[in-house]
Amino acid sequence: MSENVIIKPDLKFVKDVIASGGADLKKCYQCSTCTVVCNVTPDKGPFPRKEMLYAQWGMKEKLMGSPDVWLCHQCSDCTAYCPRGAKPGEVLGAIRKMVIRDYSAPSFLADMVGKPGYLPVLFAIPVFIFFLIVASLGSFDVIGKGGEIVYAKFIPVPFIDTVFNAAALFAVTSFVFGIKKYWAEMSQASGISRYAMMAQGNIFESIKGTIMDIIAHRKFEKCDVAKGRTDAHRFVFFAFAGLAVTTTWAIVYLYGYELAGIKAFSIFHFGESPYPLYDPMKILGNASAIALLIGITKVISNRMEIKDKAGVGSYFDWLFISVILGIVATGILSELLRLANIAALAYPVYFIHLVFVFFLFAYAPFSKMAHMVYRATAMVFARHTQREGQ
Repeated sequence: MSENVIIKPDLKFVKDVIASGGADLKKCYQCSTCTVVCNVTPDKGPFPRKEMLYAQWGMKEKLMGSPDVWLCHQCSDCTAYCPRGAKPGEVLGAIRKMVIRDYSAPSFLADMVGKPGYLPVLFAIPVFIFFLIVASLGSFDVIGKGGEIVYAKFIPVPFIDTVFNAAALFAVTSFVFGIKKYWAEMSQASGISRYAMMAQGNIFESIKGTIMDIIAHRKFEKCDVAKGRTDAHRFVFFAFAGLAVTTTWAIVYLYGYELAGIKAFSIFHFGESPYPLYDPMKILGNASAIALLIGITKVISNRMEIKDKAGVGSYFDWLFISVILGIVATGILSELLRLANIAALAYPVYFIHLVFVFFLFAYAPFSKMAHMVYRATAMVFARHTQREGQ
């Protein structure tokens, strides 16, 4: 005889899911069409039907520590074919937003990033920081002077490095705290002990396999309705990788010259910027910027094309997209205005560019950029516990 199970719905959680983007949650009548059409879900314990049930019943504990919430790549096949218009993909997107809010630290920043009313405050922080630097150095005078435009004279690189290193340290610390908590919750929810986890084998093999899946975008390739997301995400992913290499390369140029005394040779221009357009580092940076512009444009175009089937997306989604667009637009404009020697526009645009970059990285643990970290963690856990492929 089966035991009775008492369910105590968390009504606040249900309201939060609805308010966070899952407005059509209660339309679901558990027909399981969403699970049938999903090409990403495992055969055993498939999603998103059970997640819709848990959300409707306010069973928060079943969702917060579940890898399945993140194994969903929001292909939107489920949303497109749902006969009731319950939009399961949007509901799971709302739950992921709540996971980020619950696990990130400090949590109040996640609340701020998720609400439009706080946007001016979030932007005001980097504006104030960079304005204070420029004002204290008296660099506003550079704008009115003639001659070659050199952004390092406006805001010296060591000041930029200090600000961004502090922001990166803050973001990494928050991510470590959140992922550690999330991993513990997944382990507890799955009932797998620490020793049983160790017995599963070398976790580094699971990490390696997950990285290869992400690079190849194997999950996105299984999407039907949102097929265009695959190419769009590839452009954005590899563009970011290229820009990361470019940034590291620029650091080697600058500090290799200052600390090791390495001088420019051949086409490699060790020393302070600006660097000529034919320098390999500059070529990689410009190519990556163009790729990012193409990628984010494709993301926007794809969302608009399938909005009737999959929904247009939440504020949380569009904030991230807008910040990426702001970074690439101001970055490209900064270079073009410098080459055109229009100082009155070049320096302000460069200032705005730094503000957008700060916003992206300092608030990464609380924005949709956190998806790549939490989803990768869930994929590693699922692979290591043999959740995927079953």
